[in-house]
Amino acid sequence: MPSETQEFLQEPLPLLQEARRRLSQRDLAGKLNVASKTVGRWERKETRCPGMIVPALRDILMTTPRIPASAGKFTFIDLFAGIGGIRYGFQEAGGQCVFTSEWNDWSKKTYVENFGNGHQFIGDIVTHAAEDIPDHDVLLGGFPCQPFSIAGVSKKNALGRPHGFECTTQGTLFFDVARIIAAKQPKAFLLENVKNLLSHDKGQTFRIVIDTLEKDLGYHVYYKVLDSRHWVPQHRERILIVGFKDKTAFSWDDLRLPKVPPTMDKILHTEDGTEDAEEPYTTGDLAKVHPKYTLTDHMWRYLQAYAKKHKEAGNGFGFGLVTRDDVSRTLSARYYKDGSEILVSRGKLKNPRRLTPRECARLMGYPDTFQIPVSDTQAYRQFGNSVVVPVISEVARIMLPHIIASKEFAETGVTQQFLLGVHG
Repeated sequence: MPSETQEFLQEPLPLLQEARRRLSQRDLAGKLNVASKTVGRWERKETRCPGMIVPALRDILMTTPRIPASAGKFTFIDLFAGIGGIRYGFQEAGGQCVFTSEWNDWSKKTYVENFGNGHQFIGDIVTHAAEDIPDHDVLLGGFPCQPFSIAGVSKKNALGRPHGFECTTQGTLFFDVARIIAAKQPKAFLLENVKNLLSHDKGQTFRIVIDTLEKDLGYHVYYKVLDSRHWVPQHRERILIVGFKDKTAFSWDDLRLPKVPPTMDKILHTEDGTEDAEEPYTTGDLAKVHPKYTLTDHMWRYLQAYAKKHKEAGNGFGFGLVTRDDVSRTLSARYYKDGSEILVSRGKLKNPRRLTPRECARLMGYPDTFQIPVSDTQAYRQFGNSVVVPVISEVARIMLPHIIASKEFAETGVTQQFLLGVHG
């Protein structure tokens, strides 16, 4: 009698189901070189899943790690969580989320739909005491950039009053990141922000951020601006700030950039019947994009006139028209207004269209298994405010050995010299 494991390896359907837990239908179909609809029919048992794909499925499972609900290699908290893009990357690396904060109810709805609500989930972090946050190994946060004021520091110096991050960052959301780090002393953190954080207020804002993390809180800090263009077909530059409590040999040189950057063809609906229709975004046997995403004549005339006006004035304003061979501009939270920064060309004789929310999800690196339980307007806002998941996943990958080394050092006192940057 074959063992249960042997039966699992011999039957294609259980392998297919496990592969679908790890990959979207579209991505799995691409790896198997079949249409998305074919995978869907196998899953629904409308057609028999052929045994000939078993070797390919085995290879896929060996090279595609499952995103664990609670792998437990390390713990993390998710601040300013949005819809969970940063969490997604660190959960993929084997982390367990123990605390989440997100004030927007619509974002929370999407977050809970995809990750559940099995731990403490609060709204506004500003009023939450740091002592009430669970201990954790890693702090994650895409904190909003706000103006920092250093007025009054000299006066407080003269009066002998204490200052530091409580003085220079009070009233900003970065202050809440700093006070939690000060109270909980995580082994590492990852903070994400817009590229302009570097130049805001002639560099003063960024100096306060780094000084707070390094001088006031005592962390070893590394930062880098990354363009998501390497992972998704979108120019999107963001600054990533990594910090470790222990001295470490962390290096941005360890990043692995895809050899062939993708184009819009990777994220646009095929509209040829090779993927299943997903109402309300696509419809019919060919899964055509719903007509509601096509610009009206009035809107298209307005955008063309607007672009012409600014071009004649020497400005760079206007719409961004893309084909399947292009890379898009940055998706913004205002995309719901007119979609002007990323319009999909439908030929000279047809008006262009907006991206669907599912295409926006793909453009931000979310798999097709990611649920979108909100309206188009809310979805556009959420994805426009999100991080690009594969970027975070790659940063998590290169942080992971240093996080684990710090954990082991704290628990055993044994130093992994290379990882922690300790030399004889």
